[in-house]
Amino acid sequence: MPFDPNYPPLNAEIESAPLRGQFNGLKDFIDAIVTVTAAQIDGVTTLLPGETASVGLSVIGNTLHFTFGIPRGDAGTQGQNGADGTNGTDGADGAVGAQGPPFAQAVVDAVTTLNPGDAATVGVSFDGVNVHFSYGIPRGNDGLPGQNGSDGGDGPPGPPFAQAVVDSVNTLPPGTPATVGVSFDGSNVHFVFSIPEGAGGGEGPQGDQGPPGEVTNAALAGAISSTSSNSNAVTTLDTPFVNDPPTLADMEVVRAKMNELITALRR
Repeated sequence: MPFDPNYPPLNAEIESAPLRGQFNGLKDFIDAIVTVTAAQIDGVTTLLPGETASVGLSVIGNTLHFTFGIPRGDAGTQGQNGADGTNGTDGADGAVGAQGPPFAQAVVDAVTTLNPGDAATVGVSFDGVNVHFSYGIPRGNDGLPGQNGSDGGDGPPGPPFAQAVVDSVNTLPPGTPATVGVSFDGSNVHFVFSIPEGAGGGEGPQGDQGPPGEVTNAALAGAISSTSSNSNAVTTLDTPFVNDPPTLADMEVVRAKMNELITALRR
């Protein structure tokens, strides 16, 4: 059935079959709207002098076709006879006028879309060789909005967009293309970035001498463990021996002092 903008009337009960027909008719109405995407000149006919120029228009598919009828100019007037006396010879005929420039072709310079309801326009100019045309063609009216169905309502609102969350940033080897992974959990947009690290730089110049580092307790204890203990507690042998040669008792004093020193140096 064709589209009826007056159906359904106010407060009428909705019937599925006529309503379906309304939608189908509206679709047919919209499908019938032709969108012009190109213009083509099918022919240019030369008319007799004084005839009215004509333009034929037709639409085939999405192409606007033109057929032009252009009258040629009037023929020049014949030259006058010479003004000699009676029985004089005829004067020479007037010279033939110069031939007009050749008509090479018709060129469409522009096709402009006008608002619905505007009058179509055609601009024509001649550059000495070609006839130039500029067309202004109004577009069709917008289609009527479809009517709401009997039971269809607005769809539910889409999920809210809360925030963007960066889940992780991964380091790739130098020269590897960077990647971005995106997902949506119904509220948040999640990103996973993979970024290649930069290539290693060349060795820099040697820096200045840094301050001395601190010695840890473990390092200090290790260093001390390899040294001798303090021997300050061991007294010296200040009394000289009077026996010559030394006696066994003198040698025992020396042996005891050596043992005391060795014992003091041990850790």
